[in-house]
Order: sequence, then C-alpha cells, then structure tokens
Amino acid sequence: MKKILNTLLQLTCFVLLVTIFSCSVNRANVDDSLKKYFDDNKVEGCFTMLSNGDGKVTVYNLALDTARVLPASTFKIVNSLIGLETGVITDEKMVIKWDGIQRANADWNKDMNMLEAFKVSCVPYYQEVARRIGKDTMKLWIDSLSYGNKNIGDKIDTFWLDNHLKISPDEQLGLMKRLYFDQLPFQKRTQQIVRDVMLQEENTAYSLSYKTGWGFDEKKNNIGWIVGWIEENKHPYFFVTMVKSADAAIDMKAVRLNITKGILKHLGFFDGRK
Repeated sequence: MKKILNTLLQLTCFVLLVTIFSCSVNRANVDDSLKKYFDDNKVEGCFTMLSNGDGKVTVYNLALDTARVLPASTFKIVNSLIGLETGVITDEKMVIKWDGIQRANADWNKDMNMLEAFKVSCVPYYQEVARRIGKDTMKLWIDSLSYGNKNIGDKIDTFWLDNHLKISPDEQLGLMKRLYFDQLPFQKRTQQIVRDVMLQEENTAYSLSYKTGWGFDEKKNNIGWIVGWIEENKHPYFFVTMVKSADAAIDMKAVRLNITKGILKHLGFFDGRK
C-alpha cells in the first residue's frame, strides 16, 4: 500500500510539473533565417530550442513543430527509462544476446549492452526490452508521461516505428527539459543513466547530448529526428530537429546532423561563449 501511495504521489507531482514547465509555442520567437539549413539539404523540417536561462523559445516552421509524427528511435529514451525503472534493464551494462538474425546494419549483429545498443540505435535490442516490459506496463507509463498521442496499438515491439505512437517536436522539447532536471516520474538513478548514455560530445567548450531517430510516415516520407541539449558554461539549451523528405535516396544520418550542427553554430554555440 505504501508503495502504491508513493507512486500516486510521484505521478501527481509529475502532472503538476508538466503544467508548470511545458514548452509553450505561444511565447516562441519564429526565426525564418534557419530555413536555409533545410533548403541547403533539400528537405522540409523544423527546429525548436529552449534556453533554460531566460525561457526563450526559438522556432523555425511552427506548423511542423506542433504536428505529431512517429518518434522512431528517439523513443529509445523512454524505452530505456521504463526498462530501467521496472528492472527489465538492470543498468547500462546489461547484455541482451543477439538472436542470430543477420540484419543489414552489421553493428546490430552481436550481443550488446544497453549503452552499445543506445549508441548504435539497435532496434532488435529495444524491441526485446519492450517485449519484456509488456503491453500493460508500457501503456501505463506512456499514459503517465502523457507521451504524444499515447497510442501503442497492438504490437508491443513496433508501435514507435509503425505510426501508432506519435509526438510533436514541441512535446519532445518539453520531455528533454524534464529529463535533464529529473522532473520525470522515474528515480533519479534511472534518469541519470539515460542522460549519461545520451552524451555524444564533450570538451572544455561544450557538451552535446542527443538521440537520433529515423522512420517513415504513412505517406512513406522519411522522418528524421535529433532531440537533446547542448550545455555551455553550465547553461543548458534544449533543442529538437525534425526532418521530412520524400527522397528515398536521402542520407538522413548526415542530413539531420548537418542541419542541427549548422543551426547550433549559427546560433553561437560550440565556442564556449553562451
């Protein structure tokens, strides 16, 4: 009973935090100068950033910023949080055995731990995590997080890839901020582990943490994501890049990172002066 009451209290506090700290497009500064970074890569898309210091929100392409699409592998952030919180994943070193199926991505064809699976965005690893979590528990947590449209469909191991679950860039931005500040309804240890595995670059000028995603919407458009934060002089800035393209030959891995880093540099990052 005590455990149940603690859980209810935790979720109640989370709902209040969502209300207080959610990102609002109503106070966003629309910056159309960022359009060139998408045009240069011949794609559509949007970019949104929240400066934690002053609460300023910068957005390019407000219509796409508030439109929900599949999260693709950015859902590995939440899958990791739920896996860790429920004990399905013991820690970032927990290994799941390779199932022996040869896949096009050679990086996935081996036993690997959570840290490795997160870095190479290993779909089979996280599909197994989702199966071990189970549909009822997964739905409970998705509802508790109020994650996007909260629709996980009938297939526990593909719902974030098959356009059942959808989330907007603006909602992703709010999620990043709450994760950074331990404001999600998970233990601090759980959130710290996920923040640690999201770290991609760190030096004396800045640290850059993010998760990528790549999938296809119902019209077969490529949907690419980068969600995370950049920190300079202990000041975090949360950002989301979403890329949309009908080009089947697009190099999404390169495009989404080129756009993100180009915009960040345009906004004055990477020199440690923010």
